[in-house]
Amino acid sequence: MSLAASAAGWASVGWAQAVVPPAAAASAASAASAPAPASAASAPDNAMVLEADEVRARPDQDVIAEGNARFQRGSMQISADRMTYEQSNDLAHATGKVRVSRDGNVYTGPELQLKVERFEGFFLKPTYFFSRTQAGGSAERLDFLGEQLTVATGATYTSCRVDDLDGSPPAWILSTDRVRLDFANNEGIAQGAVLRFYGVPILAAPVLSFPLSDDRKSGWLPPSIDIDNKSGLQVAVPYYWNIAPNRDATLTPAIISKRGAGLDTEFRYLEPGHEGRVDLNLLPNDRQAGITRSAFNLEQEGVLLGNTRYRTNVMRVSDDDYWKDLPRGINSLTPRLLLGDAQVASDFGLWTTYARVERWQVLQDADSPLATPYDRLPQLGVRTWQPLVGGLEFSMEAEANRFVNPDGHRLGVAPDDTAANPRPVGSRLHLLGSLAWPFGTPGWTLTPKVLVNAASYRLDAPMADGRDRFHRVIPTFSLDSAWVLERDTQLFGRPARQTMEPRLFYTKTPYREQNDLPNFDSAEKDFNFDSIYTENSFSGVDRVSDAHQLTAGVTTRMLDSGDGSELLRLGLAQRYLFEDQRITPDKQPISQSVSDLLLTGSSGLLKHWRFDAAVQYSPEQHQTVRSILGVRYAPGPYRTINTNYRFNRNDSVTGLPSEQFEVGWQWPLYGRPGQSSDRGGRCTGAWYSVGRLSYNVSERRLTDSVVGFEYDAGCWIGRVIAKRLSTSQQEATTQLGFELELIGLSRLGTNPLKVLKDNIPGYRMLRDDPAAPAASPTTP
Repeated sequence: MSLAASAAGWASVGWAQAVVPPAAAASAASAASAPAPASAASAPDNAMVLEADEVRARPDQDVIAEGNARFQRGSMQISADRMTYEQSNDLAHATGKVRVSRDGNVYTGPELQLKVERFEGFFLKPTYFFSRTQAGGSAERLDFLGEQLTVATGATYTSCRVDDLDGSPPAWILSTDRVRLDFANNEGIAQGAVLRFYGVPILAAPVLSFPLSDDRKSGWLPPSIDIDNKSGLQVAVPYYWNIAPNRDATLTPAIISKRGAGLDTEFRYLEPGHEGRVDLNLLPNDRQAGITRSAFNLEQEGVLLGNTRYRTNVMRVSDDDYWKDLPRGINSLTPRLLLGDAQVASDFGLWTTYARVERWQVLQDADSPLATPYDRLPQLGVRTWQPLVGGLEFSMEAEANRFVNPDGHRLGVAPDDTAANPRPVGSRLHLLGSLAWPFGTPGWTLTPKVLVNAASYRLDAPMADGRDRFHRVIPTFSLDSAWVLERDTQLFGRPARQTMEPRLFYTKTPYREQNDLPNFDSAEKDFNFDSIYTENSFSGVDRVSDAHQLTAGVTTRMLDSGDGSELLRLGLAQRYLFEDQRITPDKQPISQSVSDLLLTGSSGLLKHWRFDAAVQYSPEQHQTVRSILGVRYAPGPYRTINTNYRFNRNDSVTGLPSEQFEVGWQWPLYGRPGQSSDRGGRCTGAWYSVGRLSYNVSERRLTDSVVGFEYDAGCWIGRVIAKRLSTSQQEATTQLGFELELIGLSRLGTNPLKVLKDNIPGYRMLRDDPAAPAASPTTP
């Protein structure tokens, strides 16, 4: 807890340097009696300077400084009404408005007494303020028992200011009966620690230990509290175990009201050439499900021999409903597809060899079955890219794969995967090669390229036509030509530079029958400004679209002549087919001579506003097929509103039109953003609303959404967040989280900051530097 910050502040006082030794007494006395004493600021770093209205010294006895006495050495300053030093017993004594400052930390009190060499003494009724945490407190007494040991009696700590007008107590305060600070062992031990929030005890411990620096230390961490409609109230208290400088673990026992007791563990390690983490969440007896629930995650990477690298990433859960019932236990962007992956790679000059095993756990649901990818058991390959003479560029990839259906694939939605006609399983060898010759000038480039996609298949069971072995080789030729033309101009009176960037991309790929071949890893690419300039309409290896086509496009940009920022961007692109394309995702030939037209635009012309748009228009249907529109308004820190509209006339999953509207925001409701207190020192507070709502217009329902409120009281911040996660059209998991952040101390409750950052484009933490850039918004 941040009482450690208080301890570290006490340690930095450096009391042993607070008194001028007798050897310097004479010079200090003469300097003080001179009409214009030397300024302490001009003294060398290690020099000691004593100033006072009057300084008296008796050789070999004592030095007495009275009236605005001030001592300085380096960055430390001590001031008092009176200072004395007795040489016979090495005793320094400062009384009357004693004030010590060092590195921004300030300590005040009525009396300081210290044996300098032995660093033994006391400071009566000190108050302290630490610049790093912007917090402080007071104590009845500080006892110095040597340079490495200090004991504070009746100590308090808070970042809230006491109102001098009505004497009301601070909003939160941590008080202790006794604190022992052992700097040699980097340990503080507080007895009778009580944390009060508006006078109400919210956390107490008879004995509390904490580190005295930023170094790690074993001990209990603040508890977390979660609520959701699936599990009810969840209370967890983490214990941090600092096993070694390169190893640690966190053990988190939890009580879940609807399910029972559980334990979450995290183990991290960092060895020479290796690092990783292991997570295990265990719920021995789930009263709701009547079974034992668990989640396991392993992440590890390192170096084996020489330049051989390895990486392992395995995530597994106990049952298909885990992602719905206990979503916090799954740290994956695809909570229903959990990867088990182990790979090793070695570099030999410009060549890389690799081996990989990839297995999926598919969490199926009878109401919403999921199409599954293949397992690769194993994947072996070699790849290279290297320049050749004459500016040629050569690349090659050769792989051997064994494809196996994962458990649970039969609930998938693949139309050709039935009991009578199961999805094929088998092996594939493939070779992908290319030879390119890019040349040009800074204003234009021309890149002819030849590609080859060769594959050989061997299946465990024959296909419907009786064959179990297949071979094919498909060549491709492409020619890519791009220009960048520029001119100086003006845009609404602003000096600007306009670019005109036309591009032509020609592709020729002969037709090879592939519709009856296995499809292990190919899928249709999303039709956008990136994929329209590629040779193949499919990702993966198993499908290569036949093509005799030309893609033509142009983009123009307006750039600010001063800082180079983009003010406006407009672009369009379209593909022209000289022959019908017969290799298609739905196996139906494409006969129209032109593809859909892609249009894109973005603008930052208006201050604080950002507009983005992308439209796919079908000349054949004379209507828009897809559109994405986005608007962002961000007039200042902690003020941002994002809206996105998505329309798809033919959804790839349902085949039906889909329409979705989304809005995300962070906006102050009351008070001034970033304000911590008024002139009187009282925490005044400011309210903020945060959230992201996704509404499916076609289904007339809210899907994944987050709504919450934040309150910044100056010395503490409160957050309440509600999150809805759709698990099907009929079901959803609703989570409620709250957090109390005591500035300068710790956070209590659920930590919703990751949820806010992941879901709200442009979200900024309330205590971030307003000048720092906010999180990048999600592009539509």
